[in-house]
Amino acid sequence: MLDQMGFTPGPRLEQLAARARGLLADPADAEVHFVAGLSDPAGVRWPFERARFQLDYGEWLRRQRRINDAKPFFVAALDTLVLLGAAPWVRRAEGELRACGVSVHTPSAAPGVLARLTAQQREIVTLAARGLTNAEIADRLFLSPRTVTAHLYRSFPKLGISNRNQLRDLIDDSPP
Repeated sequence: MLDQMGFTPGPRLEQLAARARGLLADPADAEVHFVAGLSDPAGVRWPFERARFQLDYGEWLRRQRRINDAKPFFVAALDTLVLLGAAPWVRRAEGELRACGVSVHTPSAAPGVLARLTAQQREIVTLAARGLTNAEIADRLFLSPRTVTAHLYRSFPKLGISNRNQLRDLIDDSPP
């Protein structure tokens, strides 16, 4: 119907459609759709969508017991997702690689993530990672506990984390 209206989908829509067709197809027919969508070089302009596509294709390959064929797709997806800071998707890609027998350790944050913070935010985050409470941090830095809370609240999205418990691992993984 779209062809009758003179509509031709662009490369982004083609990539999304190929991924959807691969996910919805019978296992015997799915690979054709995955390969067609991933073979278009224009798809690299949308790295998050491409990484999810690679992840889906890798999962399909792993379910077909083609583990060695799946690994490069998981690695490529993981590399992109780490660069994009897409933590939930990074965990999914790491899980798939572990299912393939590959041990993975990816820092919980992109390199240099602390550089995104102001000097005061960086100091507060470092103290919180050491286990100090907001009141203890406030006393040490001559701030109110409410100010400390506000700095932490603004810092978490910049760091790609969602709670205080993740700070210790983040600080341990970050370069000095």
